[in-house]
Amino acid sequence: MTERQPLQVTAAIIRRDDQILLARRPEGDHLAGFWEFPGGKIEPGETPEECLARELKEEFGLNAEVGDFVASSRFDYGEREIELLAYEVELEAGEWILTSHDEARWVAAEDLLSFALAPADIPIAEALVPKSEEARRGLE
Repeated sequence: MTERQPLQVTAAIIRRDDQILLARRPEGDHLAGFWEFPGGKIEPGETPEECLARELKEEFGLNAEVGDFVASSRFDYGEREIELLAYEVELEAGEWILTSHDEARWVAAEDLLSFALAPADIPIAEALVPKSEEARRGLE
């Protein structure tokens, strides 16, 4: 039996002040009602960075500069296994629209795990929480 290759998917860690952007999957979608870091499937011949820039333009109407790799996770949803690759992203410009989500929110990093996150997004959120806790302690 051959091991199936996971579907590679990207996630954008977009920060504004001390908050991170989460978006909720709409009714009728796979994982409807779950919150996630914006992103999407990597197309053939596309780098993760190119994918994120394209997805943010398509899903939010925003231009973005993709930065450093943050973390990854793998999750088997049964019908497919995904490998989620998260990158820091700076928003540059654009017309803010929601085309693939029914809501988006800016959330304090320490509150990320209080949302009903898509299972693959949970390890990414866990990787972000300690960093924000350490940063906050450094300010005290």
